[in-house]
Amino acid sequence: QVQLVESGGGLVQAGGSLRLSCAASGRTFSSYAMGWFRQAPGKERRFVAVISWSGASTTYADSVKGRFTISRDNAKNTVYLQMNSLKPEDTAVYYCAAGMKYGSSYSLYHYWGQGTQVTVSS
Repeated sequence: QVQLVESGGGLVQAGGSLRLSCAASGRTFSSYAMGWFRQAPGKERRFVAVISWSGASTTYADSVKGRFTISRDNAKNTVYLQMNSLKPEDTAVYYCAAGMKYGSSYSLYHYWGQGTQVTVSS
């Protein structure tokens, strides 16, 4: 069982930066691939980024490639999402998720956080 708690969301102007954190409970954090997803109002939840259990592999959605960076610290049971050059279309609730398999599909992830709101003003 893994419990996930996101933090770091907020209101930022376009072009600004935020760093999201996701703290995980449980001793098996390092066994899981960790993903970030986001959901804008009235839209489905969409993949943002994923990092493998070791941190050696990462994959990004095309919409955030070059602007967002996912990383993890297994000693701290935490995964991060550094978001730079933010755009109004990045506004959404951001969720972290843990899964046993690496990938971008929503169905691969078994555990989800409660989400943190990111709002980017123009």
